[in-house]
Amino acid sequence: MRRRASATILRLALAGFCLTGSAAAQSASMTFRVETLDGARCGARCPHVIVADGVIETSTPQAFVDFLKSGAEDRDLKRIVFFNSRGGNVVASMAFGHILRDLRIAGVVGRFRSDGDSGPFAGECLSACVYAMMGAVRRVAPPGSEVALHRMSIVETEAEGWFGQRTKRSFADAPMIAVLARYARRMGVSPALVRAAESLPPETMHVLTPEEMRRWSFAVSQF
Repeated sequence: MRRRASATILRLALAGFCLTGSAAAQSASMTFRVETLDGARCGARCPHVIVADGVIETSTPQAFVDFLKSGAEDRDLKRIVFFNSRGGNVVASMAFGHILRDLRIAGVVGRFRSDGDSGPFAGECLSACVYAMMGAVRRVAPPGSEVALHRMSIVETEAEGWFGQRTKRSFADAPMIAVLARYARRMGVSPALVRAAESLPPETMHVLTPEEMRRWSFAVSQF
């Protein structure tokens, strides 16, 4: 079944289903780095975690695999990814989610600052990031962090007349929504979350409440 799901995602990508959330506009592509999860008792052996910060692009899943290979010798590196992302490419997010599930990696919504201050701090996982986070074997959205749904869309520019151009926005069709619903179910998340996202007005972001995250089996508030 996993092979069939991966093949479906690949076909969608080749067909041009690069559906995005508008929250991702003008943000930097996702990068990965290792940060230390400071604690009062661990000292020099505090665990290391992965920080995923930025927009999920088509290249992100492979970039994540390459990053893991580069850190294979880090014995203190835990299978935990801290997500801080405003969204991106939905198909790539599902591919990313499959990698997380295959490697049994947990996900937390949170961020680390680059100024050296101890983290983590409250973060955000918006729009397409939600689909990447679904793949984590355990999903945690601590108090203060935001998880928000957004309706998928493609914005295309078309020529108009001799010199003009216009933009056209199209939304996910029923087959694409069905793919997302099956993916959510396979990851242990209620497909009702997908239906809720796709019923939103195009410019609306809906921040999930702790009760909604529990009801749809998306995340808990602590490990």
